[in-house]
Amino acid sequence: MNATAAPPHRPAASAPYEALPPESPMAMPVQSLKAGALSPQPLPTAPRGMALRRLYVIGGAALLTLVAAYHILRVLYVGGLNLLEGALLGLFLFLFAWIALAFTSSLAGFVLILSRRRWRLGLKQGGELPSLDERTALLAPTYNEDPERLMAGLQAIYESVQATGQLDKFDFFILSDTTKEPIRQAEIRAFQALRERTGGHARIFYRRRKNNAERKAGNIAEWVRRFGAAYPQMLILDADSLMTGEVIVKLSGAMQRHPDVALIQTLPMIVNGQTLFARMQQFAGRVYGPVIAYGIAWWHGAESNYWGHNAIIRTRAFAEHAGLPELRGRKPFGGTVLSHDFVEAALMRRGGWALHMIPGLVGSYEEGPPSLTDMLVRDRRWCQGNLQHTAVLPARGLHWISRMHLMIGIGHYFTAPMWAMLMLIGLVIPLDKVDYFRWQSIRLPGFSPSAYWRDQDPDRVLWVFIATMAVLLAPKFMAYLALLTDRETRRGCGGAIRAFFSMIFETLLAALMAPVTMYLQSRGVAEVLSGKDSGWESQRRDDGSLPLSGLIRSYGGLTLFGVLIGGMAYAISPPLAAWMSPVILGLIVSIPVVAFTSARGPGQFLRRIGIFRIPEEISPPPVLVRATQLRAEAAKRSAAAAEHVG
Repeated sequence: MNATAAPPHRPAASAPYEALPPESPMAMPVQSLKAGALSPQPLPTAPRGMALRRLYVIGGAALLTLVAAYHILRVLYVGGLNLLEGALLGLFLFLFAWIALAFTSSLAGFVLILSRRRWRLGLKQGGELPSLDERTALLAPTYNEDPERLMAGLQAIYESVQATGQLDKFDFFILSDTTKEPIRQAEIRAFQALRERTGGHARIFYRRRKNNAERKAGNIAEWVRRFGAAYPQMLILDADSLMTGEVIVKLSGAMQRHPDVALIQTLPMIVNGQTLFARMQQFAGRVYGPVIAYGIAWWHGAESNYWGHNAIIRTRAFAEHAGLPELRGRKPFGGTVLSHDFVEAALMRRGGWALHMIPGLVGSYEEGPPSLTDMLVRDRRWCQGNLQHTAVLPARGLHWISRMHLMIGIGHYFTAPMWAMLMLIGLVIPLDKVDYFRWQSIRLPGFSPSAYWRDQDPDRVLWVFIATMAVLLAPKFMAYLALLTDRETRRGCGGAIRAFFSMIFETLLAALMAPVTMYLQSRGVAEVLSGKDSGWESQRRDDGSLPLSGLIRSYGGLTLFGVLIGGMAYAISPPLAAWMSPVILGLIVSIPVVAFTSARGPGQFLRRIGIFRIPEEISPPPVLVRATQLRAEAAKRSAAAAEHVG
């Protein structure tokens, strides 16, 4: 039955409003984590030489870590290792291995960009569009989002797909999990207006669930079970996603041509940043993102990961293998799988399907959080979801790269407390070595941890520090060098000089905010481990500002903590306070820094002088221009309606 040609179903007035095509059910069984085996079937789209690629990335990181381990051990091993020194060694090795893996992966991406060997699955920028035979559903899950903003973005995507001449192969579904009645009513009105504006009554649909079981994963799974059989592919959007019709058609064509592929993940570029923080994030994503993404795509191969949106999925593969079980145990570890995308990818790969990441397709966009506060709220939810994956790691039959994805997600949130412990132990060891009789009250005039560590082995300590910083920062400089080789991107970022100053400014701002991020991420890990749930709140998209009372409530304690430890450090020894100053300063200035970076004014000033500029601002693609225009029109309508009511 042709769903696109059918009139929308209109339920009785007493039922929740829905406008849907006839149902086309597809079974989606819940998967077991205790039973299962990795499918042995070969994957035709798997790149050649994957063993050597992974040996280089993982083996190279291991080799760098072993070299660093030898030198730090020589620094520490003077008369044997005590407990504190052993703990410092273990923390250093884990954290160095972490940044070494990012370095070797980024180096691969850097070489790949310079060599221009970027494409896979026949996907490339430009060229003729494929002719589609199969139908694709574009799914837009929403949860208490601004309806006008959501529909404006969907209209821009709809019109972009229409411009390809293959709109008849696509249907659009708004999948509402909205719980707030005023927003739900506004959603219905905005949806009806969207249909009227586009004439898309036969291919734009709306469904609201009666309950929010399993959150976003359950929202999509419910659609698969009701309508999945009518659509060989589904493309998952987020509430802030924008994609061009050209990219959507190319992704659908690639799925048709490669029957072993279950998922193709694009690299969404962050756009529409208004605040300083958002613009900083979009610059980082635009410049650093490709080097990182090309690197991981190169060694992940057909075992790529899934980021939850701006990706196309084969519906049958998803239905057969991605039904998520409830995790056993107490919350927040047990219950619904929160970071569902990693787990869905692992289960589809277990089922014998290929998953690919294609970073080079220009035309996939998203929006970033407008402030550090909003990023940390989102990050807290991701923290809980990723730590949940400890229950998924032992699942039977997972590919080892899939397990590695899960471990990297878990490890990401433990790095913050581990950096904090490394710095603390690096301070405690010198204090522990101080002769008791040198203490005068609480003062140790002239005491400096940096002097202590230099005295251990001056040349080797300096070498370890320089090597660590080089490995940590090298991906940024590789990204900058890659930018210099791309004329359009270089000009779009304001030229070589402005891009360089943008990179330096971004690095300094990130360092200034790092103590706050480290503390709050560490607290988030502690809260998850203690059983505190993150909840499920909608995200702010444009405005990142907080009133002074909100800033004091969120960051006042950190400011006082910074003043306290700064005063204590200075009381013990001014050189000690100087050694701790990067952390102390970040904590003390957290309120003005968050207020400054969350404001639009500084962001717009930097845009005018070309700092944190990205190509999409100089020559915006039509889908972004249209979405901005539609959102502005919606804002005018809302203002006029409010004035009329007033």
